[in-house]
Amino acid sequence: MAPRTYEKLGPTGAAASTHHLGTSTALTVLARGGNAFDAAVAAGFVLQVVEPHLCGPGGEVPVVFSTAADPRPRVLCGQGVAPAAATIDHYRAEGCTIVPGTGLLAATVPGAWDAWLTLLRDHGTWELADVLAPALGYAAGGFPLVPRIPDTIATVAEHFRTHWPSSAAQWLPDGGIPRRSHRLPVLAATWERLLGEAQGPSREARLDAARAAWSRGFVAEEVDRFCRTPVRDETGQDHAGVLTADDLAGWSATYEDALVVDAGAGWQVAKCGPWSQGPALAQTLRLLDGTDLTYADGIATADTVHVTAEAAKLAFADREAWYGDSAPVPMADLLGEDYTAARRRLIGELACRELRPGAPGGRDPRLAALATDHDRPIGKGTEGPGTGEPTVARLGEGAATGEPAPSEPSLTRQGVARGDTVHIDVVDAAGNMVSATPSGGWLQSSPVIPELGFCLGTRAQMFWLEEGLASSLVPGRRPRTTLSPSLGLRDGEPRVAFGTPGGDQQDQWQLCFLLAHTRAGLDLQAAIDAPAWHTTSFPASFAPRGWEPAGLVVESRLGADTVDELARRGHRVTDAGPWALGRLSAVGRGDDGLLAAAADRRSGVGSAAAL
Repeated sequence: MAPRTYEKLGPTGAAASTHHLGTSTALTVLARGGNAFDAAVAAGFVLQVVEPHLCGPGGEVPVVFSTAADPRPRVLCGQGVAPAAATIDHYRAEGCTIVPGTGLLAATVPGAWDAWLTLLRDHGTWELADVLAPALGYAAGGFPLVPRIPDTIATVAEHFRTHWPSSAAQWLPDGGIPRRSHRLPVLAATWERLLGEAQGPSREARLDAARAAWSRGFVAEEVDRFCRTPVRDETGQDHAGVLTADDLAGWSATYEDALVVDAGAGWQVAKCGPWSQGPALAQTLRLLDGTDLTYADGIATADTVHVTAEAAKLAFADREAWYGDSAPVPMADLLGEDYTAARRRLIGELACRELRPGAPGGRDPRLAALATDHDRPIGKGTEGPGTGEPTVARLGEGAATGEPAPSEPSLTRQGVARGDTVHIDVVDAAGNMVSATPSGGWLQSSPVIPELGFCLGTRAQMFWLEEGLASSLVPGRRPRTTLSPSLGLRDGEPRVAFGTPGGDQQDQWQLCFLLAHTRAGLDLQAAIDAPAWHTTSFPASFAPRGWEPAGLVVESRLGADTVDELARRGHRVTDAGPWALGRLSAVGRGDDGLLAAAADRRSGVGSAAAL
């Protein structure tokens, strides 16, 4: 057990993120009189520079927030849509059975720039130049490389040299792998040019001009031009993209009401809608309503781990059958009392090995044909499917951390290193609270656009190439993203903003944190530090989309007796090590008015601070 650390407290503001430079940027903005929105946007741009293997300018960002003037949680959707030419027929004609996880075919409209500037325009107070200055300074002057960045570049270096020369030019200076620091001068020049376009009679008008320079100006033109040339992707073939300037011009970030559900003990949780996986946490919490969840010295018991994992399986099976943006989602039925009670009765004493979506409102569930096939690799953080016998496997050092790990050798030959995500939480003294989970545009997933200095995202890999599903590939629709920021409310008042990277595990690790905080009574830092777990017994969102029946990944700090008991109950347990799961961060407001911040210690990169 590592020495106890404590949440950071202060009266003026608090921030936490997956990288210490993101956190320090946010805190500096707060110290200089900016509000939580100014701070979150500034930190978001910094993370695009200092964690380029986890997010980038060509990616996306969903945000859940509340304001000092209105405590009702709202969502800003910065998830771009599928291009107009992204049809199932086109991808099948290109020889694809699933959307490739790398290259240009997986690109959706990049949403982060428009979302961040929309948030800044409507709820911030600073000028774009002031908010962008820290990130611009790091891009132009240099930034330190966390260990995972050189590791990621090394995994795809030969692919860069052979197939993606623009990425080699940016990430392999003088042909070698950067180890200590790096600069992104082309990206800096792009931002400088966007700032030059930010002209107008008011702050709002200047921000809208910068948005237009991206979506209808030189950025859109360069994206369009670059996507016309075929590039190598993980299929081993060269494919051109289908994203055009018209696609960028036709999209902008949008606001919507948050989905709010009761979380027990007087708490509610606010999530994004079913175009994300966020409602899976909502459904899991509903399934656990009335369940006696036990802890011993702040550590979950085997009973608690078992029942939460089984509830998550049911929620994520519903995610697979019902969530998406390509067909109506019966969210009210999925959260309804009768439906939830019937699903709750399916939770038994032994681990279930089946994928069991429900029939909300009497509708028949439908799964993609490949979703029921668990004989493909799962991806990072788990071992492959086994024989079905309860066992305890052990992951290698550093696995399942939420950082990208080198993929299976068969995939790495095509230049694949799975990407991940970052997270930011900020709260200020006025009462503004922000939770954002930026991702996409990973340096390793798509070639750099040489005139812009960044690459496009690959979020379209979450669509299915099968007609009639809620998550089928449909032009103009959003992929069902794993990105899932959260707000926690107590008796209707926003109290905690939290989230984590981790793909399909995001809402499961958030569940571990939330229960430790609200049920076990741990403060924010102790709740983040508490041993975590997640199930892998449902189809993964990322190519190659495999899953492991009864799979359960745990941190060994749960205790040997607990791990053995979970195996006895039929879970195929993988021991990830003592400190391996999640990169959570959180901020909150206490009863005494003090603001708190906490961040994961597992990665050694995240940080939290208050003032």
